[in-house]
Amino acid sequence: AGLGEFRIRDLNDEINKLLREKGHWEYRIKELGGPDYARIGPKMLDHEGKEVPGNRGYKYFGAAKDLPGVRELFGKEPLPPPRKTRAELMKDIDAEYYGYMDEDDGILEPLEQEYEKKVLAEAVEKWKMEREARLARGEEEEENIYAVHEEESDEEGSKEREGEYGQ
Repeated sequence: AGLGEFRIRDLNDEINKLLREKGHWEYRIKELGGPDYARIGPKMLDHEGKEVPGNRGYKYFGAAKDLPGVRELFGKEPLPPPRKTRAELMKDIDAEYYGYMDEDDGILEPLEQEYEKKVLAEAVEKWKMEREARLARGEEEEENIYAVHEEESDEEGSKEREGEYGQ
């Protein structure tokens, strides 16, 4: 660690260069029919004895691991926040989520009543204007469908009604 940052980086570069050359020789030995040292050889381990992940690329040895910019590479990534299960997501869903209790807060109904009065007044005004325009053109007024008309009764019709309804 006392060699200085540049000297440590140079030594680490030299080690990586030699490891790369060693890999080329192992490949050539396999090519010539010899044993596959890459598969059966010792694995790169960290200080806890675990195999180093991604040990195929550039490696850092000894004091090179403590250099600025390298420490961040070895820092453990924070675990992602745990995902909620379907049951956890569904436990907060109730009738209010679906809007079934919107009328209970006392805000929505007065707003709807006010809007309903406004829309109804506009519809009545539109109908009156259309009716006046029809009368001005000389068209007949609409027939009142709710009016009760006295029909002339004949004896057969009254007898049938008495038979049906009089029982």
